[in-house]
Amino acid sequence: MAETVLVTGGAGFIGRQVSRELMNRGHKVIALDALIPQVHGDGRRPADLSAEVELITADVRDSDAVAGAVRRCDSVIHLAAEVGVGQSMYEVERYTSVNDVGTAVLFEQLIDAPVRRVVTASSMSIYGEGLYRSADGALVEDASRAALRDGQATWEPVDAEGRPLEPVATPEWKRPSLSSIYALNKYVQERTTHIMGAPYGIESVCLRLFNVYGPGQALSNPYTGVLAIFASRLLNGQPPLVFEDGEQRRDFVHVNDVARAFADALELPQAVGGTFNIGSGQNRSVKEVASALASAMNSDVEAEVVGKARTGDIRHCFCDPTLSREVLGFEAREDFAKRLQELAQWVSTQTAFDRVDAARSELERRGLVA
Repeated sequence: MAETVLVTGGAGFIGRQVSRELMNRGHKVIALDALIPQVHGDGRRPADLSAEVELITADVRDSDAVAGAVRRCDSVIHLAAEVGVGQSMYEVERYTSVNDVGTAVLFEQLIDAPVRRVVTASSMSIYGEGLYRSADGALVEDASRAALRDGQATWEPVDAEGRPLEPVATPEWKRPSLSSIYALNKYVQERTTHIMGAPYGIESVCLRLFNVYGPGQALSNPYTGVLAIFASRLLNGQPPLVFEDGEQRRDFVHVNDVARAFADALELPQAVGGTFNIGSGQNRSVKEVASALASAMNSDVEAEVVGKARTGDIRHCFCDPTLSREVLGFEAREDFAKRLQELAQWVSTQTAFDRVDAARSELERRGLVA
């Protein structure tokens, strides 16, 4: 049944694609977005946000704007958030205010104007280190690394006897290990969604997104997705900065797949009350991805392996998609190599202000790079 859906953060990278997917399914979309300069530059309505989307330019913490929006919608997809592990470690008030207080404002307004369902965007960052297997075959949920320092022998988590742990795909039951303010924020958003849903008759769903990529990312934002950051550097003839040794492994999922997952989570009855991983089910090293992107962009600039780690970074975390496949029927469809070429082609038509060095200097100045 067609609904009017409020998409908070609806003018953002993921929000625009989610809005497009919803409209393709017959829904009407109202987007609420603050159009902040770090993401949107000049603060104008994005050119690729469909003209059929009604855009409310307002902060998610603006209770009057949120109240007016929720009274006109049937369901909500909650994407509005400040995004960036490193920046969250020194802009603590800003991240906590937008992410956690903003979510509180949304649900407070929903008390008097409840909707059918809220689907909230969470993050793989809440896991901290992913799931590992010990040399004895036991699964390890609480892997950690010794204090990171220049020139250390290994970046890998080890067991109590110093033996390396093997990273394995991370399922939803793996206990959270919150290693950044951003991770803490996303976990609070998750819990707020589920806690506030049931008492007020609102169906709740949370999606833990892994590394989302695709055309439309904010190339001038040094705290956005890693592929967009690498693309900005390469576009400006600069080497991508790869922290540690570049062998840390991640799951990269295309924004088209993510948009489909949100639309399914909004519609499917079996999604209610669930929290689901959304990833490709494949893992790649960060260094491998930097090299593949350079090749796609016809660049011979090689990544600079920094040999340092940032506070809040983790070694390995990649998606176990079993639950989303079994409950939601979700399978990532997009081919990484093909979509990387598409991303490279789009990047070639863009202008990006490379702010990565400034962001790195800020982290170093605050002692957040070791």
